[in-house]
Amino acid sequence: MPPPSPSPVVADRAPRLVEERGELSRAVTRALRSGAAPRHAAVAVRRADPWGEDLHLALYLLYELHYRGFEGVDDVREWDPDLLRLRRALESRFLDALRAELTDAPRTVSEAFAPLLVEPVDLTGSLSQYLATDGELWQLREYAALRSLYHLKEADPHVWVIPRLTGRAKAAMVAIEYDEFGAGRADRVHARLFADLMDDLGLDNAYGRYVDHAPAPLLATVNLMSLLGLHRALRGALVGHFASVEITSSPGSRRLAKAMRRCGAGAAAERFYAEHVEADAVHEQVVRHGVVDGLLTDEPALEPDIAFGCAATVLLEDRLTAHLREAWDRGASALRRPLE
Repeated sequence: MPPPSPSPVVADRAPRLVEERGELSRAVTRALRSGAAPRHAAVAVRRADPWGEDLHLALYLLYELHYRGFEGVDDVREWDPDLLRLRRALESRFLDALRAELTDAPRTVSEAFAPLLVEPVDLTGSLSQYLATDGELWQLREYAALRSLYHLKEADPHVWVIPRLTGRAKAAMVAIEYDEFGAGRADRVHARLFADLMDDLGLDNAYGRYVDHAPAPLLATVNLMSLLGLHRALRGALVGHFASVEITSSPGSRRLAKAMRRCGAGAAAERFYAEHVEADAVHEQVVRHGVVDGLLTDEPALEPDIAFGCAATVLLEDRLTAHLREAWDRGASALRRPLE
């Protein structure tokens, strides 16, 4: 008997444009609605907070033109030269801030990955450990709503690196991505599994539904993988980002599965993370020995870039964890607006 058909994923529909958060995001939304070039003060980008709400929403909106686009926005705007010039300026601001924060970060793969390969004895600062032991259902719902901006396109930006790799690195990357996309089964695509998780938690699984709820620290984590994926010059950093995610996924997923089970979130909610415990333990070995080692063999000069991608990922995840814990420790929502 064939498996039951999953509930439809509303995510197939292009999302709507969201409310702006300042001059730059206002310039982007108005340009997309009108079909005109973005209009903003020449100094607006230079003055923008590289970690702030306005810059990261503007960057997120510009990146989404390369994914699903927006309802009512012509697809040709993806390669609009005026929008691309603004995107490049915002990216430079973001990258400069990352590099300034990471001047003392490791520059070799072994140094960058070493802390991630050992489970810490003290998990006090671990967000997944907090959710596993002390988290409440409302916090799991907030966490899932925010992470949906990543997980509903989980493997998409990483695919961009495949044509930029060769030999062993390319073969290993394709093998991992094949699993991420369900190994040929639509009902096993990881984005589909996360949509089922959202259903269990009473959330809207539409693609991009919770952008208005997402604060800058979350948008920055999503923007990083789009930034690294879209630039061939940053292919090493994207591999570093991908490797750091896969290396840390299995133990974190084990704790999040426990959190979902303890809070009675539902079978699909627990299944998403349980699926990643075993799969990502295998992926960790493939990404380290196949993708990373293969790329280093082909292009050894990219080692500092791989280390940078790893360090940038850890930095932004730490910033997001700090934001969530600061709010939750006060008993307050970590979202910009409450869930319905």
